[in-house]
Amino acid sequence: MDIPDFGIPPRLAARMSMAEQYEYLRTRLVSRRTLVTAGAVAGGALVTGCAAKSAGPAPATSAVRGAAVPPFGRHLAFGADPKRQMRISWQVPSPVRKPFVRIGTRPDDLGRRVDAEVRQLHTPGVQGVRPVVEQYYLHAAVDGLAPGTTYYYGVGHEGWDPAAPGHRSAVTPFRTAPASPQRFVFTAFGDQGVGQAALAGDNALLKQEPAFHLHAGDICYADGNGTGKSSDGYDAREWDRFLKQNDPVARSVPWMVTTGNHDMEAWYSPDGYGGQYARFALPDNGFDPHGAPGVYAFTYGNVGFVALDANDVSYEIPANLGYSGGRQTRWLERKLRELRASREVEFVVVFFHHCAYSTSSHASDGGVRAAWLPLFAEYQVDLVINGHNHVYERTDAVRDGGVGRAVPVGGSTDPARDGTVYVTAGGGGRALYSFPSGVKDSYEGHVTRHDEVRSFHWAEGQHNVAETVEWSRVRYTGFSFLKVEAETGTAARLKVSALAQDGTRIDHFEIRRRG
Repeated sequence: MDIPDFGIPPRLAARMSMAEQYEYLRTRLVSRRTLVTAGAVAGGALVTGCAAKSAGPAPATSAVRGAAVPPFGRHLAFGADPKRQMRISWQVPSPVRKPFVRIGTRPDDLGRRVDAEVRQLHTPGVQGVRPVVEQYYLHAAVDGLAPGTTYYYGVGHEGWDPAAPGHRSAVTPFRTAPASPQRFVFTAFGDQGVGQAALAGDNALLKQEPAFHLHAGDICYADGNGTGKSSDGYDAREWDRFLKQNDPVARSVPWMVTTGNHDMEAWYSPDGYGGQYARFALPDNGFDPHGAPGVYAFTYGNVGFVALDANDVSYEIPANLGYSGGRQTRWLERKLRELRASREVEFVVVFFHHCAYSTSSHASDGGVRAAWLPLFAEYQVDLVINGHNHVYERTDAVRDGGVGRAVPVGGSTDPARDGTVYVTAGGGGRALYSFPSGVKDSYEGHVTRHDEVRSFHWAEGQHNVAETVEWSRVRYTGFSFLKVEAETGTAARLKVSALAQDGTRIDHFEIRRRG
């Protein structure tokens, strides 16, 4: 049966919020009794208006023998406690029965079995535009692990046992966080997508042997427009390609993602996050564990990490502006206060998508600045990592909207004294952007005079306001990623480097706290 095109007329969509678009589509779909029922995401029947919530493991049956259904697209994430919790996720091309993970401390002894949850995702088709797509994501919550320990795991289901001789080659290791702080490395970028550049970025960061990777949003670009509207061009199958592409690294390196504007997928739930909730299992300690999957926090070693959803505060792309009713910002303040009160935490790193400070195409988002920068200043956040602009750009230490301290390549800064350094790390693989006309790249090996840059920031109502800035210190327009070495003890510091995909160092600086 062909499925009619129930898209919203573009002029109407432009005047509607995401929730209004969803209700419009829901009403039309139900009233015409079509097959487009927008299936369940983790048991939530979305066409009835329910948001994507977990209802426990969803039953799955299949006429295909389990032995003929190979798992793919493995990706890890920490639970709220990286010392003892790991979330193991993967995908299958058709329904399976009784999915599970086998795990152990030796690759030839996967003695522990953990049942997995099925989250089925139905993407309705649009005649002549896209087909109906059924996707099946599986997630196992593995708790009670030992800190600082290497484990081996394999994923399976009825008819497919990772402990069987033919499947043992897919057994993969991961390592939990250490019991006490010690040196570690993490990497970060945003705006990845699918393609040769994205794959090269995966290979480059894997060479750094990171304990985990931060992804600052715009994960796969199945939604090509990124406005959060049902009229956006969309192909759910891009997620299949993305997860297959990332499997070689994300199966052993926890992939800690947050939410970009291209990750608002309007077909799945009023806020557009039903798809992200189905595909990822992330720490559930944010202000709304199921409704905002990209908002959470975790501590690894001596660093506290906070992931935020900047769609909630963005003036530039307002589809989800204010959707949390201020709850996310109130949660952020509580979390920053908690981290600063912890004796274990020496540094705080915050990552989200939209830029607080950038001079490239999207420039800076005034909504981010208004909502969150006062809290970053009050709690002396050490490093903020953004994506959105497909470049590398790094500020000096910013205090009160201006330069608190110049931080040239190779320099150092103390956030308690100088302010916060903001990094745009949007060179993860998607097509690159440029800087304003006449503004040159300025990086290690290509240092130009540090001049003022004419740019703008987004104001409420999607207006942009011109500004001339002095805080843009380092700029680079190639594919790149961030590598951060966290050291503890009497010389505690964050050694931050930006690397091109060939390993060339673009930028480096240090963040120290002098007590």
